[in-house]
Amino acid sequence: MAIVAGWLVGTVARAMRVTPQGRILVLDVPEWPGNLAGQHLDLRLTAEDGYQAVRSYSIASFGDGTTVELAVDMLPDGEVSPYLVEDVEPGDMLEVRGPLGNFFVWRDSQTEPVQLIAGGSGIVPLVSIARAHRAAASTAKFRMLYSVRAPEDAYYAPELAELVGDSFVLDWVYTRTAPVGFARAAGRITRADIEASTLPVADNPLVYVCGPTGFVETVARILVDLGHPAERIKTERFGGK
Repeated sequence: MAIVAGWLVGTVARAMRVTPQGRILVLDVPEWPGNLAGQHLDLRLTAEDGYQAVRSYSIASFGDGTTVELAVDMLPDGEVSPYLVEDVEPGDMLEVRGPLGNFFVWRDSQTEPVQLIAGGSGIVPLVSIARAHRAAASTAKFRMLYSVRAPEDAYYAPELAELVGDSFVLDWVYTRTAPVGFARAAGRITRADIEASTLPVADNPLVYVCGPTGFVETVARILVDLGHPAERIKTERFGGK
């Protein structure tokens, strides 16, 4: 799917608060060319005085069509995310450019096992990949490890639970507050977590890791230490204020 040159205008169709600090935005972008699972876009805001701020956001939707879904986590000192989380309403216009990126993507022609590892709102491109896997009725072995601060901070939790089946396994790590009765105590993700809750090196999975920079670097280092080839690990750091 090709990038459309220049900026496109989208209308906010839905805006849903889904975590204490996060929101899902669904945009109608008439000229959107569609996107691959895992791609991202640039979003631009323009102030009344002409000042512009551009940030990149992963896309939760995939495929053909003019609907674009984003999930935004608010950074309190940010320029863009507080506006998107607190102020944007259905009917508002937003400028976007994309789709962008062909490295951190999954195509339904892929048949190898896939391990997805997300930290916080780094789940967004991975849920896009998981959705594409389901839509393709792919039998490729998929496993997801999702690390969040607490249950209420998880994006797409009900949908992810529905994906669980013969070819999709879901594992959780809670870093601050775990659900009552959860077997693992709250704490940061560790080598033991990754070794126990991801596809083994023997399966030679393609691994996608997305989250804050520190999270991604820690996870990637552990994966390599466990024996996963570096070239089989795709990483993407989400960011933008």
